[in-house]
Amino acid sequence: MSEPREAVPAQRAWMSAVQKVGMPIISTVLAIGVGSLIIWIAGYDPGAAFAALFKGAFGGPRQTGETILRSTPLILAGLAVGYGFRAGLFNIGAEGQLMMGGLLAAWLGVQMAALPPMVTIPTLIVAAALAGAAWAFIPAILKARIGAHEVITTMMFSHIARYVVAWLTAGPIKAPGQIPQTVSLTESAQIPRIQSLFSEGAIEAFPYLNLGRAHLGVLIAIAAAVGIWLVLRYTTLGYENRAVGLSPWAAETAGISVQWTTVKALCISGALAGLAGGVEVMGLHHRIFDQFSSGVGFTGIAVALLAKNHPLGIIAAALLFGALSAGSGTMQLEAGVSQKIILIIQALVIFFVAAEGIVNWFIRKRQKEVASGAE
Repeated sequence: MSEPREAVPAQRAWMSAVQKVGMPIISTVLAIGVGSLIIWIAGYDPGAAFAALFKGAFGGPRQTGETILRSTPLILAGLAVGYGFRAGLFNIGAEGQLMMGGLLAAWLGVQMAALPPMVTIPTLIVAAALAGAAWAFIPAILKARIGAHEVITTMMFSHIARYVVAWLTAGPIKAPGQIPQTVSLTESAQIPRIQSLFSEGAIEAFPYLNLGRAHLGVLIAIAAAVGIWLVLRYTTLGYENRAVGLSPWAAETAGISVQWTTVKALCISGALAGLAGGVEVMGLHHRIFDQFSSGVGFTGIAVALLAKNHPLGIIAAALLFGALSAGSGTMQLEAGVSQKIILIIQALVIFFVAAEGIVNWFIRKRQKEVASGAE
């Protein structure tokens, strides 16, 4: 007996929702399941390992604060990669753009040490974003004008950025002393911690307000995610971005300049990555040194993939990766399981997200059955 015609759109919508929301969850569960198997084969107790992991990520206010702290740059890096993806661009160079954003924030912050925070902090945030956009501009022009693949050019620019930072922090802008790093930012150039919003009495009354090193940069990251979602959904810029990502030929036929849209998309992507670097320097390290980002730009690729490039989904995906990172130390300390297992789980998440074509095949098959049943 065929299903009523009005039920078909509802079933298709349900399947689409499962595909968009359910797949990242299924991928994460599968990755944790395979990770548990690996932990068990290695001779450890998976239950104890993940209990310790959860304790390290959310076991108290400081642990939760550490998760927020590690999620903050991942939100911005994930947005950078995701925004490029929506335009059909694979910005693999977010790491380099992030480093340049952090570099300019660290250098400019020292020059503006005498100015009040109300001037310094917004200026440094804008400067960091502009530095990231500028670092993405040349790969964007090469992509738009001569078709140079952005994967190669942005990756090479990441290497250049890495060595530029290493050279500058070991020479021209090095702080006095043996360690290759810049002078620490003054308090006026630092993003305040979240707990600074509350009085000591309030923190004593509500200990969960003491979130340790977590800073207000998380609000910048969340605002950026909401802003990018609004841009993609409600603005001409977002429409052009999505149209070029779905079909450059159709977009060109509709009168959209693919070249100009490509340049704008890659520069905005770079600006978000640069912002991640600026927030990391201003909120956490208060200076820049070689390898200060520890691969945040690359992890942003995984965050964007897991979130299916949805700006709001990226917040949740970044929180997951931040929790895995924050809890890994406790897992090793209390359960004896190496922190490297977390890297394996992260890789498995990416693998299962990338392998969703298998699940999609079953979904498409079911959609065809629904459609044929309605005829």
